[in-house]
Amino acid sequence: MRSVEQHQRAVAELITAHAPAATPLTDAHGLVLARDVTAPVPLPVFDNSAMDGYAVRAQDVVSATTERPVTLPVADDIPAGRTDIPTLKPGTAHRIMTGAPLPVGATAVVPVEDTDGRTDTVSIRVPAAAGRHIRHAGEDVPAGTTVLRAGQVITPAMLGLAAALGLAELTVIPRQRVLVISTGSELVPPGAPLRPGQIYESNSVMLAAAVRDAGAAVVATPTAGDDVAQFAAVLDRYAADADLIITSGGVSAGAYEVVKDTFGRSGDRGVEFVKVAMQPGMPQGIGQVAGTPIVTLPGNPVSALVSFEVFIRPALRRAMGLPDPQRPRRTATLTETLSSPRGKRQFRRGLFDPATGTVSGYGPPGSHHLRYLATANCLLDIPEDVLEVPAGTQLQIWDLGSVR
Repeated sequence: MRSVEQHQRAVAELITAHAPAATPLTDAHGLVLARDVTAPVPLPVFDNSAMDGYAVRAQDVVSATTERPVTLPVADDIPAGRTDIPTLKPGTAHRIMTGAPLPVGATAVVPVEDTDGRTDTVSIRVPAAAGRHIRHAGEDVPAGTTVLRAGQVITPAMLGLAAALGLAELTVIPRQRVLVISTGSELVPPGAPLRPGQIYESNSVMLAAAVRDAGAAVVATPTAGDDVAQFAAVLDRYAADADLIITSGGVSAGAYEVVKDTFGRSGDRGVEFVKVAMQPGMPQGIGQVAGTPIVTLPGNPVSALVSFEVFIRPALRRAMGLPDPQRPRRTATLTETLSSPRGKRQFRRGLFDPATGTVSGYGPPGSHHLRYLATANCLLDIPEDVLEVPAGTQLQIWDLGSVR
């Protein structure tokens, strides 16, 4: 059998990165910046008011007090968005709104709360030092400043900064597009009535969520029965739009294995079927369909999701340049004695207690026990040459990010 490490390398070689591409800001969140970003304009772009109030010359209100306010005529009104910049004459004030351009000659803004708020003349009750409540052009970002660096994962705040600088797009490493296909004539969509021998289809929902959680995009999530023509029709319809195809089911050793039947059980049609020395997830497949990479996973839900975690998630994240392609690895003390199958690396559901640094197995190891994977917060990584792990052993775990 192929080792886990060998199959990880094979999948990683199959999934390759796109060339950097200019992408609209609306589609760039969560992607990795491929080029530095330099500010084309200063931020703020112009001197503007930080308050609703009155633009004045500071020397005109230096003597203002509550008992003896300074009264000035209001010569103009400046709302935000005004594009002609007026000039403030000595001895006058302009009513001004937050974000509005500062009139030429003004050196301070008096908040409306420190005045009587009139629009013909205004009584100002406090002095205003020069520069008070003014946002100066470039005080946040001078033009020409490098504000974002290649390799950063784009956050909402970074998108806000790019937009504020007038940038409509950023150059990023594009998102991987993934087609997820579940196979099996027994599958019925959730919400539909079940007939005898049928089960609800869960793999496509689960794997599509895992794809998005890894940072990639989902092209479609069709289901195909155990019929080669139907499965081939699904591939024909969707595969051209995908960078990666993931299938679940149809790769075991029995009859009605539609994925194997479609690609040839001997692997002579672009897909190689292998056994990987792991539990769960031993039957795997890998190859290309008309130039599009494909990874075929077993159909049991736990096997499918564990296989995704072990092989596909890290390869997808590396291809998109995302940090931390692998789940965090920790060392924890096992609270019970566990057995493991000979010659297979076991990924067992577990509950990790970060307060004590201990971990316990969670539920049976069978690949159909999805309930326990749904509420586990880690996978216990038991080496393939270990048959029994005594209580008290220091064991490596994969943190699934849901520590309770």
